[in-house]
Amino acid sequence: MESTDIGLYAGYIFFIVAVAAAIVLPLINALKSPAGLLKSLAGVGALVVVFFIAYAMAGSEVSTRAASNGINATSSKLIGAGLAMFYIVFIAAAVGVVFSEINKALK
Repeated sequence: MESTDIGLYAGYIFFIVAVAAAIVLPLINALKSPAGLLKSLAGVGALVVVFFIAYAMAGSEVSTRAASNGINATSSKLIGAGLAMFYIVFIAAAVGVVFSEINKALK
């Protein structure tokens, strides 16, 4: 067995442990604090609403180049919705950072 193989297997094991921890630990924390779970669900609900708004705004046009790569109208609309959602969330985060800094400076 080469050292490359050992490194790959170790990487696979670390990845599996990290995924398991990313799933299990938040669930344990959520069961300890149901109020925190409610806030998390509200955040996920807000993201779902933002996605539906972005999906409604997205166009379904497909260029000939995209069509040759297997993109159809549904895929184009989902891609457009994902991009629009990214832009909306990015702008909201940037405004939140600026507002937070101004708010801290005024206190």
